[in-house]
Amino acid sequence: MKTLLILNRPPYDATDVTWNALRLAGTLRDQGNAVRLFLMNDAVDLARNSCVMPPSYDQDLVGMVKSLIATGVEVKVCGTCMARCGMYRNEPYYEGAQRSTMSELGEWVVSSDKVLTF
Repeated sequence: MKTLLILNRPPYDATDVTWNALRLAGTLRDQGNAVRLFLMNDAVDLARNSCVMPPSYDQDLVGMVKSLIATGVEVKVCGTCMARCGMYRNEPYYEGAQRSTMSELGEWVVSSDKVLTF
C-alpha cells in the first residue's frame, strides 16, 4: 500500500496535528507500507534546520521528519511555498527534503492508494 500524507500546518502550533501525522507516517512505514510526505503552506518549515523545537514543546517534529527520511520515507516540499510560507521564508531545506512542484504532488496523488491531509 502506498500512502501520501500532505501536511499544511505550521510546526509547533500548540496542537498535536503535525505530531500525530508524523507518528502515523512512522507507524504506516513500520507496518510495511510505502509512505510519502508532501509539505505545503506553513508545514514547509518542518524541512528547515532553522525551525527548532520551542522550550514549551515536548516533541522534536523536525527530528521526526529527519528520522522518517533516514528510514526511506520520501519527503517533498512545495517550492512555491518555500518563498511564501512559514516563519523561515526562503531559508534552505536540509538534506533529504526535496524541493518539489504542484505537478509532482499531482503525480503522487494519482499514484497513491491513500491520500491523507493534515
